[in-house]
Amino acid sequence: MIYLLISFVSFIILSKSFTNKPLNEGDRRRKLVSSWFLRNLPILLLSRLKKGTIFALKISYFHLGMPLKKKSLVSENGEEERNKVCCLLDLPDLALDCILENLSASELCSVATVCKSLRDRSRSDYLWRKHMERKWSKVIGDAAFRQWQCHVDSRNRDIMKKIFNQRNQKGIFSFPYGFDPFLWIKSKSQKVRESRSSLSDDSIMALYLSLESGKFWFPAQVYNRENGHAGFMLSCYDAQLSYDCRTDTFQARYSPHGRWTSEENIKWERLRVSPIDTSPHALHISYCLEDLKPGDHIEIQWRRNKEFPYGWWYGVVGHLESCQGHGNHCHCHNDDMVILEFNQYTLGSRWRQTMINRKHHREQGNQIDGFYGGIRKLQSKEEITMWKNLWPTKVVEY
Repeated sequence: MIYLLISFVSFIILSKSFTNKPLNEGDRRRKLVSSWFLRNLPILLLSRLKKGTIFALKISYFHLGMPLKKKSLVSENGEEERNKVCCLLDLPDLALDCILENLSASELCSVATVCKSLRDRSRSDYLWRKHMERKWSKVIGDAAFRQWQCHVDSRNRDIMKKIFNQRNQKGIFSFPYGFDPFLWIKSKSQKVRESRSSLSDDSIMALYLSLESGKFWFPAQVYNRENGHAGFMLSCYDAQLSYDCRTDTFQARYSPHGRWTSEENIKWERLRVSPIDTSPHALHISYCLEDLKPGDHIEIQWRRNKEFPYGWWYGVVGHLESCQGHGNHCHCHNDDMVILEFNQYTLGSRWRQTMINRKHHREQGNQIDGFYGGIRKLQSKEEITMWKNLWPTKVVEY
């Protein structure tokens, strides 16, 4: 059909170009252009259609009713300079990649709507990995990536299940033994349509856009949950988070015991990736107990009862009551017992300090004071500074 259409148009234009009148110089040039254009028009159109790219004739350079001349600008010195027009796709790959690397995420999305070639380039994982690291690296960890992969796999299974159910619903109109001679043609055409418009679920761009839109809830930890409630001061709890691009904040959902509690308007500085790859319901194995000494900064697991998940609480290692002094006169690091202090609480509070055995430490506690679990010794100055920045303006009476 396309060949017939091209041939018909070419014949109409060519027939109008025939005449018995003598041709002057301008007419001969126009006819020369027309002949060249008509000979090459089918080849140009078909090559562009096969490639699937946008094809546009630049009238400023090429027109059937104009002599075969290139437009030029005459400078003051009388020298002719060619008026050059450069297409973005004519650039070398390295130059084009440099341009795309300097675009924002929203600009890359706009570029992806121009044509197939730019869509493929602007969706590459290489470009979007940089945007992920720039914006999301502080809150997206391995657990979030695993959850995203599970989300993608679940979605693919749902799609396959839907296709299978649709085929089973055909009943007597289905082909014997499930064979459909047109299935290959339909699946191929469907894949072509999806490749042109849809985005692959396992791409980094898909993850980025799902995070930006708030559709993907990801695991992370929240400092001072429930807007800094006194009962959670200087703690960090696991939560499922969703981003709100309108306010540049997050919504969190906590699951303490069979029900979800939520919190809104959480800022970026109150979030972190879990420092250990452990379930919030599992006891962390403490490898730092032998090295603990007064002045060390630590995080310790704590939960209200054994049905609740653990949260991480900030504290410091203190001196034993039997300690005779500080510095060279302190022997607390040689004792089996270790004092942990939580100085955000008032003196005399039952939450002010606790004691553990460094050689036989397991989860310990009761239903009144809660249960203390594993311990992390903080080695990073960045982590310690983060906790100090969250320090309450006044001592917590709790």
